[in-house]
Amino acid sequence: MFRALAKGMAKTRGIPLTPREEVQDADDLRLAVKEVICDNQTERQKYEEAIIAITVDESLKRYCQRIRRPDFWGGESELLVLSRLCRQPIIIYIPEREYRGRGNGFIPIAEYGLEFTKDSKEGKKRVPVRLLYSGKNHYDLLI
Repeated sequence: MFRALAKGMAKTRGIPLTPREEVQDADDLRLAVKEVICDNQTERQKYEEAIIAITVDESLKRYCQRIRRPDFWGGESELLVLSRLCRQPIIIYIPEREYRGRGNGFIPIAEYGLEFTKDSKEGKKRVPVRLLYSGKNHYDLLI
């Protein structure tokens, strides 16, 4: 998820990434979540939804051990944090055939940070990054 999101964020800004830059940007996103959730109690309080989602499955201590590893796969908790932290709208889709049993399109199933699609005094509107959820916590960039 981190790599797909890094690629999508760069693409919406018109910045091409090399494979090495994709990996570095993905690691930066993962570590940004770690810093907010694991290393800064004041910041952590701003992401209560993410904390709830994390602690349904495991303790915060265990999560903080796992997210330090580069092979950690992100999901909803990390999308919640990153959409706000990066002021980036994100829309998650599934293949239409998984929902309806047929079709070639995609159906949105989750939206994060849509407030950043509007102009505001804090900054210009952002184009959403569209990710395809492929199951088992795997996401691909949907172009």
